[in-house]
Amino acid sequence: MKDGLPTNLPIGVVDLDNTSQSRNVIRNLDAFSQTQVIDTYANIADARKDVQNGTLYGFYYIPKNFSQEAQARKQPNLSFYTNYSYLIAGSLLFRDMKMMSEMAGGAAARSILYAKGATESQAMGFLQPIVIDAHPINNPGLNYSIYLSNTLIPGITMLMILMVTVFSIGVEIKEKSAEEWLRVGKQSIHISLLGKLLPHTLIFMIIGLFYNYYLYGYLQFPCENGVPTMLLATLFLILASQALGVTMISALPSLRLGLSFASLWGVISFSISGFSFPVLAMHPVLQGLSNLFPLRHYFLIYTDQALNGFPFMASWTSFFALFLFMLLPLFLTKRLKKALQFGPYIP
Repeated sequence: MKDGLPTNLPIGVVDLDNTSQSRNVIRNLDAFSQTQVIDTYANIADARKDVQNGTLYGFYYIPKNFSQEAQARKQPNLSFYTNYSYLIAGSLLFRDMKMMSEMAGGAAARSILYAKGATESQAMGFLQPIVIDAHPINNPGLNYSIYLSNTLIPGITMLMILMVTVFSIGVEIKEKSAEEWLRVGKQSIHISLLGKLLPHTLIFMIIGLFYNYYLYGYLQFPCENGVPTMLLATLFLILASQALGVTMISALPSLRLGLSFASLWGVISFSISGFSFPVLAMHPVLQGLSNLFPLRHYFLIYTDQALNGFPFMASWTSFFALFLFMLLPLFLTKRLKKALQFGPYIP
C-alpha cells in the first residue's frame, strides 16, 4: 500500500495472431502501471495452468486473424481472464485489459476513418464524442490505502478487543478463579468488570491514538473534520467492542464457545461493514444485519467525518448506535455473575 495502488501485477498473453498490430496491443497493455506482461503462451491451457498455480493474476487472449478481421471490420473478439480470488488484483487487471480492448477497437476504427479521408478531429469526434474529465472527490489519486487502511486497522483492533475481552472473562470461568475476582470486586459484577476492562481500554486507546496520528498526521490521509473527531469515534468503537465482548461471554459463558463467537462475529464485520462491497448493493436482509456490527457504524463515521467533512450532527445516528452497544451488557450481567459463581452450566 506504500504507493497507493499495486503496480506491475503479472499477467500472460496468448497471441495467436502474432502480427505487428497484436504485438502493439501487447506493448500498450504492458505500459499500464498496474499491469506487467511477463510471458506469452501458445495456447489457453498453458496460461490457465499458470493462473491456477498463482504465477499470473490473469491472461489476455488475442485470436488468430485478429489484425485481418479488424481491418476488414469483421469485429474480432478479444478475451481476457482474471483471477477474482484476489479481488484488488483481479479488479485492476480487468479494468486495464478492458480498456486496452476498447482502445484496440478504437485504433482499428480510426485507421478506417483515416483511410476514408477523415481528419484527426473528425475521427476522434466520431470515436469519442463526449470526453469524460474525472475528478474523484476526497481521493484524487485513487489511493487504495486511504480506503482500506482506515477500516482494516480499526477492524483488526476491534477483533483483538473482542477476543481479549472474551478471553479475560472466560478464563476466570475455566480456571475457577472467578470467586476470587468477585471477592476483590466486593461481589459487584459491575465493579469487577470495570476493574478488569479499564486497563484494556487504556491500552487499546493508546493503540488508537498511535494509528490515528500515523494515518492522518504522518501519512497525511484526508481528515476533513480533524483528528479529534476520529479519536472520539475510536473511543466509541473500543467501548462498544468491549461491551459486545462482555455480551458474548455472558450469552455463552464458556471460553471455547465465547472465543468462537467473538472470532466469527469479528471476521464477518470486515465483509459486512461496507468498505469492500457497498451495503446498499447487498440483499435487504444483509443491509439490516449490517447494523449489528460496530465496525459498520465506525465506517460510516469515517466516511462522513474524515472523507466528506459533513457536520458532526450528520453522524449522530452512528455514534448513538455505538452507544447502544455499550449498554448491551446491562441486560446480561446477572447471567454473567451466575456463570462466574456456578460455572458454564448455570442452574
